[in-house]
Order: sequence, then C-alpha cells, then structure tokens
Amino acid sequence: MKIESIRLKNFKAFQDAELKDLPNFCVFVGANGSGKSTIFSMFGFLRDAMTSNINAALMRLGGNRGFHEVRSRNAAGPIEIELKFREKETSPLTTYSLQINEQGGKAYVEREVLKYRRGSGGQPWRFLDFSQGSGVAVTNELESVTDVRDLRRETQKLKSPDILAIKGLAQFERFPAVVALGNLIENWHISDFHISRARPEQEAGYAEHLSREGENLSLVIQYLYQHHKAIFDKILDLLKRRVPGISNVDSKTTEEGRVMLKFQDGSFEDPFLARYVSDGTIKMLAYLTLLYDPAPHPLLCVEEPENQLYPKLLLELAEEFRSYANRGGQVFVSTHSPDFLNATQIEEVFWLMKKDGYTQVKRAVDAPQIVAYMKEGDQMGYLWEQGFFEGADPQ
Repeated sequence: MKIESIRLKNFKAFQDAELKDLPNFCVFVGANGSGKSTIFSMFGFLRDAMTSNINAALMRLGGNRGFHEVRSRNAAGPIEIELKFREKETSPLTTYSLQINEQGGKAYVEREVLKYRRGSGGQPWRFLDFSQGSGVAVTNELESVTDVRDLRRETQKLKSPDILAIKGLAQFERFPAVVALGNLIENWHISDFHISRARPEQEAGYAEHLSREGENLSLVIQYLYQHHKAIFDKILDLLKRRVPGISNVDSKTTEEGRVMLKFQDGSFEDPFLARYVSDGTIKMLAYLTLLYDPAPHPLLCVEEPENQLYPKLLLELAEEFRSYANRGGQVFVSTHSPDFLNATQIEEVFWLMKKDGYTQVKRAVDAPQIVAYMKEGDQMGYLWEQGFFEGADPQ
C-alpha cells in the first residue's frame, strides 16, 4: 500500500497543510519545531486510536489537556486528518478522512468517511460514512462492483462515539475496504531507536519484529537465526560490509534466562558483548533488522537515523531505505544531516517551515532554483546548508 497525500487541519502546528505526491521514499527536513515529528505523531495517534479510542489516543499525544493540546492554537473547528492511498499500484485512489471534535470535555468522532473514485470523473463511492458513533458501511468486494447502485450498505452503530468505525469493522472480512485501511494502520511502524535500550541483556522471550525503541533487538536476532536463517545471513553479510571487522553476530541465552547479543571481530579470538561495541554498529544492525523483516511493514517512519552513525554510512543507509521502498514498502525519514540529505533525489525531499506560527510544506522539486542547481550536479545537503531551503535552517 502507498500513501499518496496527507492533509492535516487543526492538528498541532498544522493549521491547514497538505503533503502531495508523496514518493515511496520521502525525506523531511526543517528547523527544530517545524513539524517533522508531528507528521510521525499523527501516524502514532491513528494507531493508538485503533488500539483503544480517540480520547485515550489524544491523552497519550497531548497529555492531560488531550484534545485542546492537539488541536492547533486558536483553532475553533474540528481536528481533521485525511489520507489518500492505493492498496495496489493498479487500485483506485482511496480517501480516508477523519474529523474529531469535543463536547463537554470529551472528544468524539464528528465524521469518518472512506471513499474512492472508480474513474477520472463522477462522484466518489463512499464505503464507510459514520458520524458520532453510527453510520453505514459497504460489504461488497470492491472489484466485483461496477455500478454504484449495486453497493450493499449495512447500517452499524458503535458502542461509543469516540471509537473509530474502522477499528470495529476492520475485524470483519465482509468490509474489505475497511480491512485494507485497518491493516495499513495496524502494521505501520514508527521507529524511535535508542542505543541505551538495545544494549542491555533482555529477559528470555519471543519477538518477531523490532519494537519502536529497539529494546528487543537481541530477541529478534534470535528469532531470525532460528526461523529465518537466510534473512539472518543477509543481515549479517550487509553488516560486515557496513562495519569493517565484524565477522559474526550471535544471540545467546544465559543460565539466568537473559538474552544477550555477542559480536565477533575477526581480529580477536573471543567474542564480546553488545555493551562493548560502538553505537554505530548497534544502530546499523537494528536498521538492517528492521528493513529485512520477513513480514515487512507497509510504512516505516524513522526519526533522525543519522544519530550515532558515521557520515560515510549515511549514503548506504539511505540506499537501504530506498531499496526497502522499491520492494513495496514506504519509508518516511526526518533528518538534520546534510550528509544523509546528499544521498537523496530531488523528488524525495520535502521541507517544513513555520510561518505565522504554523507549518507550511514545500517540495524541493517545486523550487526552480534548487532544480537548476541539482541539474548542474549540486547535492541536496550542500544546498540546504547554503540556505536555499527557505525557512528550513539546517542548524
């Protein structure tokens, strides 16, 4: 699945902004506080809302003030989120829109719509339309319907107006359009990797996918070695190429029932523990583990991957992200690194800037001066450092 555009209205610093023509590999740059993390927090918010409800998700994102902290300052209308995506490359463009408002100190879903347009003209078909806890959903398989009059609509009522309709209906196969969106939201991954969380030994357990902060890295390595040896060998081979000297990585369970990572350096006879290897080695291993997951995420969001990595590794890491996207996933990255930005292509870069206190979004490919310099052989990171990205201070 691929997200093609995102529109945010009254969502934190995004008073009304749209990110259009999103590529498979998308890189966001901008000064601190410009809104890069807010884009990723939107994805986290929707997943939290799918897991629980709107009020719980708002409290997690905005603290005790919940709705009033998340809604843009001085805004009076609802919080609005709109995603446009395609399930497959040949699928019609699907639009999911969500409006959240508040009454009596409690947030509720004012409107939730899932629709798509079969062709270039005509009215879009609505497959889900809910307001304040009740509405209708289409139960047909989308490919089998050619006439809007053949849509079978089923009335549904949720037990609370702060529950997303897609949360409940995504559990039923008879709502195929909702199932597709639900799978996208439930399986996208926001990475906020912390070296300090990945180094310590872990209690013995089981983990198939790397967690947000990476504390289960040793468990995932163990799982890959035991159940997906070919992928484990691929990750190890790539790590050897990226980090000279590393000849093996192993995950061992101690007598006390804890799992630890052990690294083998070809120069030494005995292996050493994760706490003795460099931050960059641990982080590169974690990203390779994430990018070569046997069940890849449809969307990865990675914040500032350059931290703890040598600048010369950033070009290769960007290529790994792009390769993941080309294999069918989608990758959003935020960065403050000119070296990482130098590895990007002009259509992959968006920059965020603040104007009158609110975030605006610009595409590098829409800036004639940047386009001209790139055609002459300049690199994106150098242009950013030299101030060609209006309002996006690289410092």
